[in-house]
Amino acid sequence: MKPEAIDWDEDLPPAEPEEEYLTLVRTLKRTDGFNLLFVECSPAEGERWITRVKTDIPQQNIEVLRLKESVYDFYNLIEELPNRDRINVLFVQGLEYSLYEYEQEKKELGWESKDIYSYSWRGVPPVLINLNQQRERFRDNFKICFVFLLPKFAINYFIQRAPDFFDWRSSLFKLSMEKKLLQLESRQACSERGKREDYLALTPHERKWELVRIQALIDEDGQIPEQKAELFLEQGLLHDSAEQYAKAIASFDKAFEQYAKAIASFDKALEIKPDDPEAWKNRGMALEDLGRGEEAIASYDKALEFKPDFHVAWYNRRYALGNLGRC
Repeated sequence: MKPEAIDWDEDLPPAEPEEEYLTLVRTLKRTDGFNLLFVECSPAEGERWITRVKTDIPQQNIEVLRLKESVYDFYNLIEELPNRDRINVLFVQGLEYSLYEYEQEKKELGWESKDIYSYSWRGVPPVLINLNQQRERFRDNFKICFVFLLPKFAINYFIQRAPDFFDWRSSLFKLSMEKKLLQLESRQACSERGKREDYLALTPHERKWELVRIQALIDEDGQIPEQKAELFLEQGLLHDSAEQYAKAIASFDKAFEQYAKAIASFDKALEIKPDDPEAWKNRGMALEDLGRGEEAIASYDKALEFKPDFHVAWYNRRYALGNLGRC
């Protein structure tokens, strides 16, 4: 029997991640047989939720399918699982890499950006064709609750290009990161490589995984402009290391747009609280990233006016002076 789809009211405010998680747990506790659930989250966050679910629902036989390469015949992949008859809940991670690889193939064939990024009718990734065509066989042959953990762009792919399969879902959960964790993950993603040689050392497979990881963090709800800018810069450097220069330039342009948004946000905050040294310091950093060194120094000076022992502002000011040849 086809699972009943839930009508989602877009006017309702989004649920908190903890509330969404508890609803997911209640759903998994009641599940018996075939079911489809979709969870919107980053890859790193997905790992944390899986660990927690296994602890909270010990009565269910929970397995995880981590896809490390592109998939074309997903049905056959499940059919060949050695213990599939004993699985109650199967978490599926990594399907987004098949979708990203499909995007890359279409770019190489000369597709226009609007046809790639608007999820147009022009094509459907092979794995989604397989899911659309085999959905009745999934229902009839697998007594498993499938939980697809996917970033936002991959959820959009399912909605637009695999509607026959996606419409069978019983729920869509959005498990966004807490703000502090999101900033930590983003900073880590942008600090793992420091030299061009580090980027060139990546294999094409490693680079693809990193690009998907970066995009998932960019799409996270609550991502701040200055951190989004850093992620776009990282994305650009990854494209540059693969000699994909047009893509690199597009990512760098997006980074500069985000820095401009960040400066506007700091200006607004400083209208409300003009003596905030942290805001002045962050404004200076964003200006410096845009190559506006003199304005950056002026912002650092304002930060030090309100907090003379602000060591980070002193360091950044000296660095900015050095870039201008004045230190």
